[in-house]
Amino acid sequence: MAAVIPNKKTEEEKMASSGTAVDVHDLVKMYKGRTRALDGVNLKVEAGRVFALLGPNGAGKTTLIRILTTQLQPTAGAARVFGLDVSHEGDKVRRLISYVPQEMSVWTDVSGYENLLIYAKIFGLPAEERKKAINEVLEDMGLNSVAHNLVNTYSGGMVRRLEVACAMLIKPKIMFLDEPTIGLDPSARKIVWEKLGFFKKEHGVTIFFTTHYMDEADLYSDEIAIINNGKIVTAGSPEELKRSVGGEVLLFSLQNGVPDDQVLQQIRQTAGAKDVIVSNSELNVLVNDAETALPHVMELLRGKKVAVRKISITKPTLDDVFLKYVGTRLEVSGRIGDVARVREMIRRG
Repeated sequence: MAAVIPNKKTEEEKMASSGTAVDVHDLVKMYKGRTRALDGVNLKVEAGRVFALLGPNGAGKTTLIRILTTQLQPTAGAARVFGLDVSHEGDKVRRLISYVPQEMSVWTDVSGYENLLIYAKIFGLPAEERKKAINEVLEDMGLNSVAHNLVNTYSGGMVRRLEVACAMLIKPKIMFLDEPTIGLDPSARKIVWEKLGFFKKEHGVTIFFTTHYMDEADLYSDEIAIINNGKIVTAGSPEELKRSVGGEVLLFSLQNGVPDDQVLQQIRQTAGAKDVIVSNSELNVLVNDAETALPHVMELLRGKKVAVRKISITKPTLDDVFLKYVGTRLEVSGRIGDVARVREMIRRG
């Protein structure tokens, strides 16, 4: 559903809701005693920040969110949300959080307003407060004009905004968003993030999200961590991570496969490359000075009869950061297409 069920906040929990929002130490999650979905994760997220967790499919992103939202118990280690242990103080944690999963979390055969009313009752909002709270989140997410329309008439972007609106009802201290804009077109994604930005500014909420969109992480997050094979491999602000790659990137699109290890080693030696990475039919060469290095790399590739279709020179991006620390680019199209198709089928009934 759109959010883990909360209860009324106590004074104790209000006091606990400052400082560090998420604090994870040596967290392990094993399935069936064999598969390590999380393998000693350490992570800290300060309150009031927007935090992005990136990683390939199966890296452990959703498992980590489900532990932090008290849906799963860790195998070992500790995780706290605003100072509260997720394993032993789950009831208190659930009063401070909301959660928007990848899966469809609203009913399509009733109106947007009715969905919000159902959630308001689930969340235990007093009857006299429900109408005001619902109207506020409808306003926040720009859904007033379609509030009484059936959800199966909504666009994909409107459905996602309604799901976020449901999670906003309780004014949480932290929102966990698992792929909040997956499958949406760029304009719909921008609207969702604009609305989230206004909500964060007004209520000081912390946002913890996963995404397959590198531009989204770059534009909207204060800090990013990359997880791979159940481990955090790097973390920092978007600019810090891009600086960690350093220099400039020579990107070669190849026509006839990729060079062998011997050629890659020669490129490192000849061009003074800081790093050489091959992904699919692309050769990425990280250098200090692209203008100086390019002729040497091209001469070597020609000598080895490696056909180059296209060359580009760029400053490091988050895609390059991901490639450096994970060893491959983040696959976007297949995963996003699958989710979008499923959600559209559900929406249309």
